[in-house]
Amino acid sequence: MSSIALTAPTTRLRITARGRRVVAFLVALPVAAAIGIAALSGGSALASSEAGAPAGSFAEITVMDGETLWSIAEDLAPGVDPRDVVAEITRLNALPGGSVAAGQRIAIPAEYAPAG
Repeated sequence: MSSIALTAPTTRLRITARGRRVVAFLVALPVAAAIGIAALSGGSALASSEAGAPAGSFAEITVMDGETLWSIAEDLAPGVDPRDVVAEITRLNALPGGSVAAGQRIAIPAEYAPAG
């Protein structure tokens, strides 16, 4: 008995220079679209349609050397939990990390504003 070997012709895929440009464009298109969408929608967290604090709802103080938000909260509202006062001051001033520097002017909610 004799066996006949069947071999399929092997063809090699060749991509021309134009084909490489088309493939590169098709790969880059979703990446460019994602970057564009991120750039256009990325600023929505920075601005909002909320109205600002009403006039007269806060007072401003200047932070003195050595003061922290905690010490300011204890001085302004001794009968209130300092964590609540610090949270309100941080939110009102949009302070990142809840830290202040000497000479910095910060807004204080009117309910805790110093008298006089």
